[in-house]
Amino acid sequence: MDQRIINLFDEYTHAPLTRKEFMERLVKLAGGTALATAALVVLEPGYAKAATISADDDNLVTEEVTWPGDAGVTMKGYLVHPKGNKKRGTVVVIHENRGLTPHIKDITRRVAKAGYVALGVDALSVFGGTPANEDEGRTLIGKLDKQQNLNNYLAALAYLRTRPDSNGKTGCVGFCWGGAMANSLATHDAKLNAAVAYYGTQPPAEEVPNIKAALMLHYAGLDERVNAGLATYEAALKAAGVKYEQYVYPNVNHAFNNDSSPARYNAESAKLAWDRTLKLFKSTLS
Repeated sequence: MDQRIINLFDEYTHAPLTRKEFMERLVKLAGGTALATAALVVLEPGYAKAATISADDDNLVTEEVTWPGDAGVTMKGYLVHPKGNKKRGTVVVIHENRGLTPHIKDITRRVAKAGYVALGVDALSVFGGTPANEDEGRTLIGKLDKQQNLNNYLAALAYLRTRPDSNGKTGCVGFCWGGAMANSLATHDAKLNAAVAYYGTQPPAEEVPNIKAALMLHYAGLDERVNAGLATYEAALKAAGVKYEQYVYPNVNHAFNNDSSPARYNAESAKLAWDRTLKLFKSTLS
């Protein structure tokens, strides 16, 4: 697909472009309405085809859970863990900028399948939960109070540590908007054992010395927007002596891990990044 179309879709999903504006520009780039419609098939999420772990997996237990958030908010989440009474490491899964979508629920099941208690947090709980309409979800993400949202994710980590099936070790993994939150949690939670950020924007350099977690950073080689802060972040990590691993996957786009969006998904890089992620969790959370 024309890289200009992928860049336009990235702008649409991360900037305040209306659906109408996006479609008008897409039609021009694609060369007509029919071609634009065909492009949408591989750009927009196809959740059913992309699901890798069934919600009815016989070896997993899934629950809808709640815990107290900031300012009296009741936070909601999708909790998945292997069957049995074994104490396990726990992982907060942080969604992209449209909320707790079916894709992120599938990611949560993947983490649980690897042997952890996984919690997909719904950041939009403050508005009643993630809406079915993704454009509406993206709009609501932009309305979140930054400090309250951070406090709600810190509360999620605290909730996991109190569970009887927790071994007391916590990690997080986030994608896009969630990647930025994973970086932020690393700078604000001294008890966090591991943080993995997929193509997430970086925290302020002055906060980096606060990081105690083992950090893993996955970047897409073609993602100029996010990668603009990569060098400054790495310099701050080195200066602070933070334990980190950083990987830049060449010739892949932002959201290369998202297998529900075929135009941007890259199977080879996604598998490599995921294997590396699970290796970090095994060394820090088991």
